[in-house]
Amino acid sequence: MENRRADRAAEMETFLAVACAESFSGAARALGQTPSAVSRLVSRIEQRLGVQLVVRTTRSLRLTREGEDYALAARRILADLNQTETAIADRGSPRGLVRVSAATAHGRLSIVPLLPEFLARYPDITVDMHLSDEVSDVEGGHIDVAIRFGPLPDSLLSARRLGETGRCVIASPAYLQRHGYPKTPKDLAQHNCMDFSFKRIEPGWPFRVDNEVIMLPVNGNVHANNGETLVQLALQGVGIARLGVFHIGPELESGRLVSLLDDFNPGDTEVIHAVFIGGKTMPARVRVFVDYLVEKMAISTSGANAL
Repeated sequence: MENRRADRAAEMETFLAVACAESFSGAARALGQTPSAVSRLVSRIEQRLGVQLVVRTTRSLRLTREGEDYALAARRILADLNQTETAIADRGSPRGLVRVSAATAHGRLSIVPLLPEFLARYPDITVDMHLSDEVSDVEGGHIDVAIRFGPLPDSLLSARRLGETGRCVIASPAYLQRHGYPKTPKDLAQHNCMDFSFKRIEPGWPFRVDNEVIMLPVNGNVHANNGETLVQLALQGVGIARLGVFHIGPELESGRLVSLLDDFNPGDTEVIHAVFIGGKTMPARVRVFVDYLVEKMAISTSGANAL
């Protein structure tokens, strides 16, 4: 009985080959067996189940309704089996593809430099890196790990804190020489304020005025879907932008960009999270990548609940 049960997976694979090829000879060629051996195996399945699975003619072969049901169940069972074996094998040696999404500048400056050591540590893992400031689809299964800034919307996803970054309003000395320094947030109405083109949680730029945080709408003649574009345009004196400090630190230190309205900055920081589908079925390759980010970014090693 045990040997017969152990053969079930092989039987299912053979039957699916028959269903795909629509002939015993085609299945036999794909499996490296003889047509008679394949035919006998299908007959054995039919005898055990007590139903006819295929209709045989001299020129063709088609599945009965019971055969279609058996093929559907076989595909599901074999897929589950392969997934389980892969997950268990990954525990010993993580392998496979990890699809990662990060904001353009943060990915280039903070995530990409970490990849060589990770890939050396896990040579059987391949990283597919997507750099874009637009929100990626983790829940839909298109991305395994997304690096996200700011408050996280309610979802079934899991998240681990990687750190935080400040944000500030900046412009180049050349722009300020031509247009003057804004002294209060309201003065921004007279300036070209460049902003992101995609929808963000905040409907404007936050400022602290009279001990109250206000959200100030801004307007300008440039919108971009990534911060790097806004940095370059700000350096060229096109306008004012509000950006994360992590990718303009050198420009601020050198004076190529100037921080504005610091007295009105509301302590404007954004928490950085790695967001992913967690749970018991979380692949080892994803787990070790998230663990590596937490280790290297050295902020917190404790898991955060899904937010």
